[in-house]
Amino acid sequence: MHAVLHALSIAGSMAWEITWALILGFALSAVVQALVRKSTVVALLGDDRPRTLAIAAGLGVASSSCSYAAVALARSLFRKGAHFTAAMAFEIASTNLVVELGVILALLMGWQFTAAEFTGGAIMIVALAVLFRLLLPAGLLREARAQANRGLAGSMEGHAAMDMSVRRHGSFARRLFSAEGFTATAHVFVMEWAAILRDLVAGLVVAGAIAAWVPDSFWRSFFFAGHPVASAVWGPLIGPLVAIASFVCSIGNVPLAVVLWKGGISFGGVVAFVFADLLILPILHIYRKYYGGRMALFLLGTFYAAMVTAGYVVEFAFRALGLVPDQARARVPMEGVSWNYTSWLNIAFLLLAAALLVRFLRTGGRAMLGMMGGSPTTANGHRDQGS
Repeated sequence: MHAVLHALSIAGSMAWEITWALILGFALSAVVQALVRKSTVVALLGDDRPRTLAIAAGLGVASSSCSYAAVALARSLFRKGAHFTAAMAFEIASTNLVVELGVILALLMGWQFTAAEFTGGAIMIVALAVLFRLLLPAGLLREARAQANRGLAGSMEGHAAMDMSVRRHGSFARRLFSAEGFTATAHVFVMEWAAILRDLVAGLVVAGAIAAWVPDSFWRSFFFAGHPVASAVWGPLIGPLVAIASFVCSIGNVPLAVVLWKGGISFGGVVAFVFADLLILPILHIYRKYYGGRMALFLLGTFYAAMVTAGYVVEFAFRALGLVPDQARARVPMEGVSWNYTSWLNIAFLLLAAALLVRFLRTGGRAMLGMMGGSPTTANGHRDQGS
């Protein structure tokens, strides 16, 4: 019982440390999503030219989603005519190049990891585009499109299909500060929290348990922490495999990344580990349903190769520039609640979250929650209520 309580106390300490940052990140993301309509996305993603992939990445950042919703939305874009490579670039960006992930990485691990995540994400998209150009057979792509058009359900289909953006016209400020803008922001904010909460809690609990029960000596041996060259080579290779086995996706794997960094995984290994939220076993199963078994295996191989490549480039580039933090200073938050700046920020942002939640509930939010895991057809019929 003492061991369990110790693990839960570590999980609680990490949750308290990042609460305000998560609310801030999701609020900023909600503002952007409230002003960007998903219906405008498909027309911009018709090929795999560099400019199109850059647009796909930018739209993905603006359409921040949990991993399951991002995967479902990418399949929807592909079915509607988007190029497969552009849809995958959108998927990567909407989970790994988003504000909330950058904020929590900076808070728990340092700004260098935020910079590495955004740099590595761009590298991963480029690497994946090259791999698709070289290795993706036309026949396999036709099979994947035929399978996608069957419309088999995966997870978060309803959430991915919802367009909660502001429909009125006018300037950015006029739309944002309108009653409809407030409603749209509240809807996106709460729905994103509802989508991510399960994985976030799981990630905190898993990270707390590992931090409490697995000694650092095990991780240091596992990651070759005493051998700089071996560690730099091994980290990006093993990082995604640890993520695949953890079953924790999206932002929920950041607390575990903190534990692994403290345990001795390389800088590039952390980056590759965080990217692998799109390769955990449940999502691989969804790929099989969406695109067929052969394409699921192809995505496993190419995504893994792209993650490893991004990890290596980030590892050696950041080390050459002297931007890798001192691993000896890594720590897992264990202090719990204390009256410092974190507590005051948590109170302020929890009040903001409460205001958005009240708006959500007063403008048809309960019905939206019921459609999160439903069919895309049902969710597409949703229109924001209230003003």
